[in-house]
Amino acid sequence: MRPNAVEGCGDPQNLLQAANLTPPGIFAKFGGILSLQSMGWCARNWEIKRMEIWVSVGLGLVLLLVGGELLVRGAVASATSLGVSPLLIGLTLVGFGTSTPELVTSVTAALNGSPGIAVGNVVGSNIANILFILGLSAVIYPMAVNPKGFRRDAMMLSAAALACLGVVLAGRMGMLVGVAFLASLLAYVVFVYLQEKRAPDEAALVAEHRAQDARGGPRQLALSLAMAVGGIAITIFGARFLVDGSIAMAKGLGISDTIIGLTIVAVGTSMPELVTSVMAALRKHADVAYGNIVGSSIFNVFFILGTTSIIEPIDIPPQIASFDIWVMLGATGLLVYFARSGATLQRWEGWIFLTSYAAYTGYLISIA
Repeated sequence: MRPNAVEGCGDPQNLLQAANLTPPGIFAKFGGILSLQSMGWCARNWEIKRMEIWVSVGLGLVLLLVGGELLVRGAVASATSLGVSPLLIGLTLVGFGTSTPELVTSVTAALNGSPGIAVGNVVGSNIANILFILGLSAVIYPMAVNPKGFRRDAMMLSAAALACLGVVLAGRMGMLVGVAFLASLLAYVVFVYLQEKRAPDEAALVAEHRAQDARGGPRQLALSLAMAVGGIAITIFGARFLVDGSIAMAKGLGISDTIIGLTIVAVGTSMPELVTSVMAALRKHADVAYGNIVGSSIFNVFFILGTTSIIEPIDIPPQIASFDIWVMLGATGLLVYFARSGATLQRWEGWIFLTSYAAYTGYLISIA
């Protein structure tokens, strides 16, 4: 990266030329020293600037993780105080809470005029969810898949991937499509809740486990609500730092904000899912890890893209339409095939997921 990205600094090549063009004699020597000192000052300032960008991105990721956790715990404790069932909490509040980092980041990026980060965050998060997080969880502990819940959730996951493909190929997502996405998600949540209330299975246990796991916060309603509101505020600040730092990083490195959105932002905003799934796998609750990833991937498309496009219509970057959306579709198809073929995600299948994600990330780095 060249130091001329720092305000007030010229191109170092121009500074060297200035040194060579200085009149002969003592003035030449003096001019050369000044030019080289100026070049060194600019380089040091660029190093400071670059450090500030990384601090902004890192601080944003930490605040998103902390804010999302506070929001989930506060919302779950509030709902528990009000007598809401654990199943409904798991299907709505916990799912919403763990997707809040992606939501706030995508909305902030869209409002900032960075559709590459807004859409790349969703597509990249779903790719990371399936290939990286679910693959890592399966390597830690193979996960059994309940046939009944799988049929329902696999259909919705596939529908989400195809819906995302449709809007990406269309090139633009507006308010009407966003409303349709949110209505689809609401219908799915209501259907799952009514179905599981009549005949609970692993999906109900997944939702209740996630709600119970997040219920460690204070029980008083006022304090719980304050925790939830504080979590939202921290998440908003975190998204601001992350998006600003990511945009500056993309410009500084001379790469598109789409690639930043597909990699750093996508993995960073998926940290709640990563922590939840890995901990569930270590505790040998593989069904929780599976339900967490499938539910999050559905939420990402219908809830985050839907809400973002209602607030600010999104123009889809061409790169996502030409490559990344197909990777997401392929990852979804591979998950459905593996889960359907043996009703279990084995360790070797998890390794295929991880290897595929490494190859995908390596390709993005190579074209950057």
